[in-house]
Amino acid sequence: MAKRGLDDLDVEGKRVLMRVDFNVPLDKETGTKVTNDARIRAALPTIRAVLERGGRPILMSHLGRPKGKVVPAMSLKPAAERLAELIGVPVDMAPDCVGPEVEKMARELPPGRILMLENVRFHPEETKGDEEFAKKLAALGDVFVNDAFGSAHRAHASVYTVAKFLPAAAGYLLQKEIEAFERILEKPERPFVAILGGAKVSDKLPVIRNLLPRVDKLLIGGAMAYTFLKAQGLETGKSLVEEDLLEEAGSVKEEAASQGKEILLPKDHLVASSLDDEAGARVVEGAIPADQMGVDIGPATVEAYRSALRGAKTVLWNGPMGVFEKDAFAKGTLGVGKAVAESGAFSVVGGGDSVAAVEKLGLADSISHISTGGGASLELLEGKELPGIAVLPEKES
Repeated sequence: MAKRGLDDLDVEGKRVLMRVDFNVPLDKETGTKVTNDARIRAALPTIRAVLERGGRPILMSHLGRPKGKVVPAMSLKPAAERLAELIGVPVDMAPDCVGPEVEKMARELPPGRILMLENVRFHPEETKGDEEFAKKLAALGDVFVNDAFGSAHRAHASVYTVAKFLPAAAGYLLQKEIEAFERILEKPERPFVAILGGAKVSDKLPVIRNLLPRVDKLLIGGAMAYTFLKAQGLETGKSLVEEDLLEEAGSVKEEAASQGKEILLPKDHLVASSLDDEAGARVVEGAIPADQMGVDIGPATVEAYRSALRGAKTVLWNGPMGVFEKDAFAKGTLGVGKAVAESGAFSVVGGGDSVAAVEKLGLADSISHISTGGGASLELLEGKELPGIAVLPEKES
């Protein structure tokens, strides 16, 4: 069901308490500069809309894992400063996220200004979803807008509990995420091809089981492929294999066959003696030598996956095809990424590593939807309900 959105709320003259995801990286030397502002930029349309409609935005977020203690290096001040630069209006920084001084700042916030609350995770009550803490947060606003998809899978006070105490709605970013994942999970245009990569089968098995009835083809790459290949009796050398999941990996292949679904596995591999052996990397077909490990899919696999993507109408990509952070091991991820971009399909990329790969490869503009939440997108793909979305009221028809 569609959730109530920002456009369904009257925000004129109101304090709009907004959960954003400003969990951004800071420079390692001084900790005072944001080194990647993508998450701040993603929230700009919702913040601008609130300002344009006469609302007064009061933003809350977490940054890092301070474990319920005040850690000055995890202050949101650098994020507030970057937001002010991007949006062109003053952003006041609160000394905390609750308390009399913060309440006064929220109460007296003039139109055309933004108030940034300090890191909600400086309080242990945040991650516990504490109701009393959520009530203190709710006291700062007249309405609540959640625009933090990256935190929507957490039943935390500022994401989930606060929505019980204020009229609540989804921001534009959260609405876009909900609509994109509904489109691929509920009513995908066919053929629907999913590409799963990354290191561990254990991270993706629930996703595979939830996707199998929905997809037409499933392409597997990354280190997780070696568990599937070993389950079929192939020698995988020093490649990462989850031995305790060999039987389950074999049963997934059988399930796919019984459902008439195609699972494609790498037919050739880029191998190296170690992750540092970029110069010695070579392509092998079939079995991987005992002293080598797979670090990327090979060119024949890239071509096979490119063929599988031709004519696709819906594509989901979650997880790189190899150790893409190293240029020598990035060709498989680049080849598959280009094939997704060129497919013309409605394409969704989710998961931190896949998003990083798309950005590194300069393909972002050719992807229909790039998800802002790694853990949240994985849980949606597993078929789980996300607390931060579930708690929002449904849109009135």
